[in-house]
Amino acid sequence: MNLFLMVEPLRGWRQVRVSERRTRIDWAHCIKELVDVHYPDAERIVLVMDQLNTHTPASLYEAFTPTEAKRLADKLEIHATPKHGSWLNMAEIELSVLQRQCLDRRLGTRETIGQEVAAWVQERNTVVQRIDWRFTTHDARIKLKRLYPAFQL
Repeated sequence: MNLFLMVEPLRGWRQVRVSERRTRIDWAHCIKELVDVHYPDAERIVLVMDQLNTHTPASLYEAFTPTEAKRLADKLEIHATPKHGSWLNMAEIELSVLQRQCLDRRLGTRETIGQEVAAWVQERNTVVQRIDWRFTTHDARIKLKRLYPAFQL
């Protein structure tokens, strides 16, 4: 099974899509749902994602007509987390919470997984569980020192 998790951390909203696989087509349909169902009026949707090879606008063109793929891609502003930096992605943090609170046991069928995940999403969204991100620019300069240039005066 595969889980696509979409999260808006400050709003305390998340959505999880359970799929059989994690292909370009599956990801493209997840993005179409995000754009057309969850944010139909948004001018721009900012996505922070890991660098998985399926997480690209090219996947949209593989799944949809060129016109539809361009319409979806034009709504997206994509930012990739650094290699080995998935811990910087708030969706990864939320997936960790999902694992600990919901998927910490054997669930026999896709339907059961879907039901359990939907109940978890409903609960988290009802209580408006936000992500309290505490990673600061100062922390980044320490943790990601190699990404910041060193200046000597």
